[in-house]
Amino acid sequence: MMTHMRYENLLIFCSVVVAVWFLFIYFWPNIFLNVYKRAILNKGFEGPIPINTLATEPEAIFADPLHPPASATKLATTGVNHDTLLTAGVLDLRNGPQVLHVPEMADRYYSVQFTAPNNTIFAYVRKRATGMHAGDYVITGPGWKGQAPSGMKQISSPANSVFVIGRTLVHSDSDLPTAYALTKQIYVVPLTIRR
Repeated sequence: MMTHMRYENLLIFCSVVVAVWFLFIYFWPNIFLNVYKRAILNKGFEGPIPINTLATEPEAIFADPLHPPASATKLATTGVNHDTLLTAGVLDLRNGPQVLHVPEMADRYYSVQFTAPNNTIFAYVRKRATGMHAGDYVITGPGWKGQAPSGMKQISSPANSVFVIGRTLVHSDSDLPTAYALTKQIYVVPLTIRR
């Protein structure tokens, strides 16, 4: 009888541990994404990044991530790599679409990734998907009924909140100013301004 109860308790304990583990695995990406989005909005690279604005990792932090300026936040120096400049921001599409502008990138690798609140990547603007030429992309929320202006490609978001992260390749230390200048030309503005 005692042995049977021990096995029963062990079975219940193991079932709870497995259930908690699956819940953790299921929810962890969403929790991580929300923490990162909050860090962007509240801390940014060198200060808060307003909604519907993209900010680029400062040149000084990219050039020497081990010795960042005093103004740098932990977000700016955590997980920094030395081959792509980061651009980040959070879009709120409830008040209308936003237009993403990317400059002519010639033969340089770049990507702009769009992620929904459930951690689903729903679109990219990058060399393989959209080419290297300069372009404007209308990012629309799920309730938008309009039509993208001529010459602009529409990217439909499944949610009104969108996490945007861009990456621009830096070929070498001497290429950093050129890559940085191109990255600063990746921005968003409301569709009402671009028309």
